[in-house]
Amino acid sequence: MPRIYHKHTNSGTEVVEQLKVMDYLSHHRHQDRRLVQTKTNNRQLAEPNDHLHLSARPRNRHTAHNHTNVHPNAHEHTDHGSSCTIPSCKKLLNEMEVIMRQKYVLVTGGAGYIGSHTVLELLQTGYKIVVMDNLSNSNLEALRRVEILAGRPVHFFKGDITSTADLERVFSQYAFWAVIHFAAIKAVGESAQIPLDYYHNNVTGSLNLMRVMNQFKVKNLVFSSSATVYGEPEIVPVNETARLGPVTNPYGRTKLFVEEMVRDLCKSDPEWNVCLLRFFNPVGAHVSGMIGEHPQGIPNNLLPYVIQVLQGRLPHVCIYGDDYDTPDGTGVRDYIHVSDLATGHVAALRKLEKRPGCVAYNLGTGTGYSVKQIVNAMEKATKKKIPYKVVDRRPGDVATCTADASLANRELGWSPIRSMDEMCQDMWRWTHLNPQGYDGPLKATAAAVAGDHKSS
Repeated sequence: MPRIYHKHTNSGTEVVEQLKVMDYLSHHRHQDRRLVQTKTNNRQLAEPNDHLHLSARPRNRHTAHNHTNVHPNAHEHTDHGSSCTIPSCKKLLNEMEVIMRQKYVLVTGGAGYIGSHTVLELLQTGYKIVVMDNLSNSNLEALRRVEILAGRPVHFFKGDITSTADLERVFSQYAFWAVIHFAAIKAVGESAQIPLDYYHNNVTGSLNLMRVMNQFKVKNLVFSSSATVYGEPEIVPVNETARLGPVTNPYGRTKLFVEEMVRDLCKSDPEWNVCLLRFFNPVGAHVSGMIGEHPQGIPNNLLPYVIQVLQGRLPHVCIYGDDYDTPDGTGVRDYIHVSDLATGHVAALRKLEKRPGCVAYNLGTGTGYSVKQIVNAMEKATKKKIPYKVVDRRPGDVATCTADASLANRELGWSPIRSMDEMCQDMWRWTHLNPQGYDGPLKATAAAVAGDHKSS
């Protein structure tokens, strides 16, 4: 198991950086220390055949092998109905919330970047979680670390949403009341090269999931959609009443098609309750530095690309056009810290307890940052110079796209709280503690971050 060791130092800066990790772990481990033991016989995140040691990258990116339920105690489900008489409305709602959290929530794609951060928030809120993931673009090490941070177990099922048999198997072994659906492949450029794979995985997989949910009478869903469903917005910041489409790439169309399926389903059956979450450019990492983004190959998103330039893996950042109608000529986007995005999903799950029908929410900060501003923010966080090169615009790119998230602020009681500086600092901390992502060991101390700052 990864551990972070304390290191005595004369540097005040190093102590502060170290405490950001150590204090976080100390604060949360008290919740249930027994569940943080590293003994094999106590670990909940384990498959019967020790599949935890499988490679995180199966040969077929869309088909998971060894589809086996991984939790040996799946028979422990009970009906958590309330036997109380009619109390005050507030007390009844509180009891219903407790009942909901005693049942399982399925998180598809929960070992991925956004999924793992959301699983951590869900565990810390009190939900019981089952993660289903085919590990095609994720890593089981993320869930191991989530367990340590939360001090609670994660139930893991290796399976694929394109397999109805996998879905039926996991639904037959756990009493779910809701699903948070992340599982998707998501590279915009790649989607234009292999569109059929995207439609199969994202659309067919989602269709299979909803069919099996219907079969097992689980009719509460949080769908992790995307701001790409707006296409080129007519008004910025864009709100939920904006026109949807036309979308310029297959990835965005898969999200839009799934949204349309969900709306049709909710119209046909009023028992369904769905929150569609359209989010804008997640970045950053957990403040502990223990979980973060681990892209496969060359990153498609700006900040992971900047990180690889800082690591010397790529020569420079490519800025696609500097002649847009923006303050510095480069494209402006709305970036949101991944931990804020995770709390948004938890807020949406709570919303389902109120049976809202089908509702859509933007999750974003409402503040736009240009590409050059992002580069400057990372230079500030790392105290390193970042080389960049201006190249031609990409087809389909718009000058500015930011979110109006006021509806989520009002109806979900949710607001992002982390700044761009924090996004960059947390991402850099993750990078320093995990220079090879989940493929290498976690560095011994967070003091490496401060040490590198002084040497640069």
